[in-house]
Amino acid sequence: MNTNASRTRMPGSIWALGLVSMLMDISSEMIHSLLPMFLVGTLGASVFAVGLIEGLAESTTLMVKVFSGALSDYLGKRKILAVFGYALGALSKPLFAIAPSVGFVFAARLLDRMGKGVRGAPRDALVADLAPAGIRGAAFGLRQALDTVGALLGPLLAVGLMLLWANDYRAVFWVALIPGLLAVALLIFAVREPERQAGGKRVNPIRRDNLRRLSGAYWWVVGIGTLFTLARFSEAFLVLRAQHGGIPVAYVPLVMVGMNLVYSASAYPFGRLSDRMNHGTLLSLGLMVLIAADLVLAASDHWATVAVGVSLWGLHQGITQGLLATMVANASPVDLRGTAYGFFNLASGVAMLIASAVAGLLWDRFGPSFTFYTGAAFAALTMTGLAVRAWRQNWLRGSTEGPLQR
Repeated sequence: MNTNASRTRMPGSIWALGLVSMLMDISSEMIHSLLPMFLVGTLGASVFAVGLIEGLAESTTLMVKVFSGALSDYLGKRKILAVFGYALGALSKPLFAIAPSVGFVFAARLLDRMGKGVRGAPRDALVADLAPAGIRGAAFGLRQALDTVGALLGPLLAVGLMLLWANDYRAVFWVALIPGLLAVALLIFAVREPERQAGGKRVNPIRRDNLRRLSGAYWWVVGIGTLFTLARFSEAFLVLRAQHGGIPVAYVPLVMVGMNLVYSASAYPFGRLSDRMNHGTLLSLGLMVLIAADLVLAASDHWATVAVGVSLWGLHQGITQGLLATMVANASPVDLRGTAYGFFNLASGVAMLIASAVAGLLWDRFGPSFTFYTGAAFAALTMTGLAVRAWRQNWLRGSTEGPLQR
């Protein structure tokens, strides 16, 4: 155990970044927890269309992170890009409230996710810059935990407002603008970016000679992150699974509340654990929990079964999301962290598009159960590959040291 890590104080700007994430997630999840039902029930979209919109939107987020991350490395400044990204996300919220068609929602969703893409890699790199190395996993876990508190509160607010306003989706979407604007204000006034050395020559971070500085250990993390994304699809399918079981529309967002409650409660403890424990073991644990979640959700659409499956889904997120972010930081040079997060998320973005589109197609053709069984099968395949690689590495090198470890 690293006792020095436990004594190191968490920087105030990490807390502020976590609260910024919390406020923006309240704003976003007020909309996202209702959006699949709004698309299908009000605008007449198919489930395949929902999957395609979600996949394209999330992949846009992750692809944009390449450019914003590289730009933050080039400028040597990350906060200004984060502010722009959060502002873009906040200002996209009224577009959902006035959307007359599926195409308009798609455009609003892309704009919203572009904002997330612009802010994501610079923000993650900023966390890595601010956090002392011995508590980096805990820092990512804390930010993720606060982010997920927002993802818990957002659907709760959506449920309350839907009951208060007789299922008026558009009114709820208007209210979502308020916490988004508060997030931007908090980021501007409460987060201080660490100073960098003055006078250094700016270098293009995506030049070939710079990219060669990203090690094989880093590219292995990119590969495993891509496989993880292929093994899970958009959380919109959790909402649709609950609705398929007959849960009243106003209460369906509670599905996301349950998931994010578990996610929030587990993210920080597992983040701290990642500072002390083999990363490969934690990744394998996360995959096992994802498999269990898929199997439970495939078995039945009864509300109690869905609640268990969604809780397991949240636990797998708590185990793996901060861990993967920590692994990227540990495997990349300090001056290329933004770029490293960008490429990591580019690969994950392509995988998200494929996973969500295929999940929507399988849902329309074969039903919800087949979709979740397929997710479980792919997660099992990913875990098998992880185990084989670890065994082969130990056998060839006679050591447990490798890119899975700190």
